[in-house]
Amino acid sequence: MHNAENERIKRAYLIYLKEARRLGEHSIDAAAAALAKFEDYTKYRDYKRFHIRQAIGFKHRLSAQISRQTGERLSRGTVFSTLNALRGFFQWLAVQPGYRSHLTPADAEYFALSEKEARIAKATLERPVPTIEQILHVIRGMPTETDVDLRNRALIAFTLLTGARDGAIASLKLKHVDITEGKVVQDAREVRTKFSKTFTTWFFPVGDEVRQIVVGWVAYLTTDKLFGPGDPLFPATRVVQDQDHQFQAGGLSHAHWSNATPIRLIFKEAFTSAGLAYANPHSFRKTLAQLGERLCRTPEEFKAWSQNLGHEQVLTTFSSYGQVASARQAELIHRLGRSRETDSPKGEIIQQLMDFLQEGKYRHH
Repeated sequence: MHNAENERIKRAYLIYLKEARRLGEHSIDAAAAALAKFEDYTKYRDYKRFHIRQAIGFKHRLSAQISRQTGERLSRGTVFSTLNALRGFFQWLAVQPGYRSHLTPADAEYFALSEKEARIAKATLERPVPTIEQILHVIRGMPTETDVDLRNRALIAFTLLTGARDGAIASLKLKHVDITEGKVVQDAREVRTKFSKTFTTWFFPVGDEVRQIVVGWVAYLTTDKLFGPGDPLFPATRVVQDQDHQFQAGGLSHAHWSNATPIRLIFKEAFTSAGLAYANPHSFRKTLAQLGERLCRTPEEFKAWSQNLGHEQVLTTFSSYGQVASARQAELIHRLGRSRETDSPKGEIIQQLMDFLQEGKYRHH
């Protein structure tokens, strides 16, 4: 069941999110899912017949909905993100030709949660970030018997070495990696980078063991498998039928993964097999941000580290990735309490921070 007019305007909105707002695939899918839930609630009533009672009723229903996965009510975060997506849609819809006489931007505000509920929804608990030692433990325990095994191990090593996003990794070609120079060119014309940005990532200093796994993998593909520059750095698994006509892995294909889902599954299996909690590919970027906080000694060094993660502004690395873990927070506070003033020249530190925050060269490329 669907409403043809609703489908037309929804399609226009999703194009707007992609082309004008430049949102990623995940965000667009989330918006489409929120709209589908709302239409199911209204029994596909035309958006031109929208009434604020629909928003209020849907909000209450969503808040009371039971999750199929957990058997409990939907989390405040899920409710908030769904309602926020609908709020954005109706704000946009209210200024579209043919809808202006039926809606006002204020109508969209009825999808908002109360201030108290919004604070609860946006509250974040500290999520464990894998340490370098834990990641090395995972890598060392991975099998290396088949082509697929070697690829999976190199995949996790490469993610730590470069901090690349899983979507970008799935689309990288061999030509994008320069082993001699120790860098990856994330060319947005061919690589699925966030916001379609092109930038160069130099290998992070995470140890020679990790680097050599990646170097060996590239050599294996080019020398043993005769892959060329245009072939994928991490090829998809070739699926074949066995003698019982059952599908099974048959080595490596010459095709890219169509999305990052297989990468996340590889990470999940590797961490589970190592007896550790699952750490998704994106969490490695937080691992690297925390490593940068320990290694970098000047604002310029941290700016370079931030750019290596693909961030245009260094504050993105600080605010989004650089949260200090609780144990480390306690360690630093206790250390500061024991430090003498002469150990840390206050004037010099303040001047560095002022220069860091005020000079444009530390905020932009």
